[in-house]
Amino acid sequence: VQLQASGGGLVQSGGSLRLDCVATGNTADIDDMAWYRQAPGKERRLVARIFSVGSTGYADFVKGRFTISRDNAKNVLYLQVNGLQPEDTAVYYCNARGRSSGDSYYGQGTQVTVSS
Repeated sequence: VQLQASGGGLVQSGGSLRLDCVATGNTADIDDMAWYRQAPGKERRLVARIFSVGSTGYADFVKGRFTISRDNAKNVLYLQVNGLQPEDTAVYYCNARGRSSGDSYYGQGTQVTVSS
């Protein structure tokens, strides 16, 4: 499975973006998908996860502001990010987990920078 993330950019505080992640390869084996982020000098953290049945989960620091969704027919994962704050500045990575293999795959990341 290969993952290609896009949609990041520079926005002002309070702004919005939509991050996309296109999956290719053995997409039929993908189970749940997720977005992580990593700020400079900090560990990578889970932002949101969506399971194959459609249920979702969010980190407390993004609840009510971010929405994760997926289009299984197009093999695309989305993250709508609203109400961005400077502390949301990070590289955002999409992740997919293989159903049969249990392997975890990451894309190359897309940079989100929020100015105050």
